[in-house]
Amino acid sequence: MEVKRKKEKVGIKEEGRRKKESFFFLLPFYFFLFIGCSNLNSWIESLPKPWTLREEQVSEILPQFYEHYPNFQDRLKMFALWQVGKPYEAFKLGEEVEPDPDPIIRLDVSDCTVHILTCLAFSQSKSWNEARENMIAIHYKNRQPSYKTRWHFTSDRIQENPYTVNITEELLEKDQLEKVDITLNRKENGSEFLDLNWEKKTTIYFIPNKQINKKLLSKFPDVSGVAFVKKAYFKLGIVIAHEGMIIDQKNLIHASSEYGKTVNIDFMDYYFRDDGPLFDGLLIYSFHPLE
Repeated sequence: MEVKRKKEKVGIKEEGRRKKESFFFLLPFYFFLFIGCSNLNSWIESLPKPWTLREEQVSEILPQFYEHYPNFQDRLKMFALWQVGKPYEAFKLGEEVEPDPDPIIRLDVSDCTVHILTCLAFSQSKSWNEARENMIAIHYKNRQPSYKTRWHFTSDRIQENPYTVNITEELLEKDQLEKVDITLNRKENGSEFLDLNWEKKTTIYFIPNKQINKKLLSKFPDVSGVAFVKKAYFKLGIVIAHEGMIIDQKNLIHASSEYGKTVNIDFMDYYFRDDGPLFDGLLIYSFHPLE
């Protein structure tokens, strides 16, 4: 028995020695991995903020995003981080003609949807003009830029647009979701919410508040879109009150009216306040590159 115990002790010491050697062997790898991740963000942090730049200056920077981040999802994430701090203003994209003469694309101000769309357009472009063309492809049905062909309703865009694809029903079982049967753009009194001569009868499944937790977030892609459901808006023919981007299954990047700018904050802290959740549920969508 004594001999056996001695052999066991020797075995434990030998295993400990091997673990230490393995750790020190891998230490340079972990160091360079850490430095590499830091460098990913440090380049973004070294850039002047986009809302301070002219169009030609943005065009000079855009090709560098491809050099630093060849992967589309990485580029999208980093472009979103570059937007943090941008001033908030609502309803600032248009068709450059009446009834909405605001520009088709811009980087000086942003609201929640503008943040999503500009990140998608610019992260796939190597010049301002290319980004403008990409915005038309993303923001308008059949790539026809007019007020009536714009994707006005976020829930409609998530259901139909090939670049922001609904994945809500892939994350939970159907019986864990809530649903709403609604006619988009039709108010309770039967009138249109927006003058589009358009409506859409649809069923939308969404994640209720009781299912929203860190375990759910762990199922999200590294970069995912999030749309916030507001039941009080259903009577207006609207499902979504706000949207943003969740990165690394943890943080929310969104253009915030609350902060008056685009911010990068903890998602759970944002959503669940001391007086209760801000919204009534979520739609989650994935981002896809232009064809």
